[in-house]
Amino acid sequence: MPRFDLSPEELRAYRPEVSEPSDFDEFWTRTLAEARRSSQPVQMTRVDSPLRTVEVYDVTFSGFGGDPIGAWLTLPVGIDGPLPAVVEFIGYGGGRGLPHEQLAWASAGYAHLLMDTRGQGSGWGTGGATPDPHGSGPAGPGFMTRGILDPEEYYYRRVFTDGVLAVDAIRSIEGIDASRVAVTGGSQGGGITIAVAGLSDGLVAAMPDVPFLCHFERAVGMTDRDPYQEIVRYLAVHRDAADTAFRTLSYFDGVNFAARAMAPALFSVALLDQTCPPSTVYAARNRWGADAEIVEYAFNGHEGGLGVQWQRQAAFLAKAQG
Repeated sequence: MPRFDLSPEELRAYRPEVSEPSDFDEFWTRTLAEARRSSQPVQMTRVDSPLRTVEVYDVTFSGFGGDPIGAWLTLPVGIDGPLPAVVEFIGYGGGRGLPHEQLAWASAGYAHLLMDTRGQGSGWGTGGATPDPHGSGPAGPGFMTRGILDPEEYYYRRVFTDGVLAVDAIRSIEGIDASRVAVTGGSQGGGITIAVAGLSDGLVAAMPDVPFLCHFERAVGMTDRDPYQEIVRYLAVHRDAADTAFRTLSYFDGVNFAARAMAPALFSVALLDQTCPPSTVYAARNRWGADAEIVEYAFNGHEGGLGVQWQRQAAFLAKAQG
């Protein structure tokens, strides 16, 4: 697979102009305020499992519109004192799966909240359990074009709000150190991580891994891979909708959230990634509002660094925790 994007030197300096609506901050301030008014107390049920070094809880918290959002909360056994926490978001099409499938963060001594992604969970893995009760106008298969003609109705308005309220939720749980919460995720989860970091105060770190949902106008015109191709196919039919669609997407562009993020970050990027082109990742990283390290995987595609990157994240987070 040849390199198809800018050279490494050009990527490291890449700071494109990205459309940003004048009411971006007002839109998100209003969205989050409305969602928080509908919030209910977090519900937790201990999961009976064969796991002995961790405890797992089936968590439900209030997301966008007060909708119930599922998550697994995994806690290490035998560690005293308020726990630092990692909130993790899932890649496109996946769900939270089964309780024993994500144990690394809890095994490293963190409370780990794995948020289910509303409406997803049937594309790979072992499934999800959180519906999306909201409809939209005409859309193509997948999630990228649901409500794309109106930012109020766009699918990721609900998902990004869920992500921010997941941070609120873990901070409200007894035994969690609310001042030491980090966010992470890969691909779509990386895009959600960037949005949540731009919308949440007081995070100790953000770790977007080969993030999706950044620099839409470039990504849609550059890659022939899904999920970005969902937008291409939609606009190939709805030929007069491009301006409206890209205006909606500007409210959800990771580059705009990155400029507002105040937590230190560790990004990863794969230079052969044709799903999330490297320039779209660098566009967000190079606009980050605080210190932002980045790890390049020169010979990898969208799989990125996998376990190698988790080791780097664990070391980065241990240092960030102080």
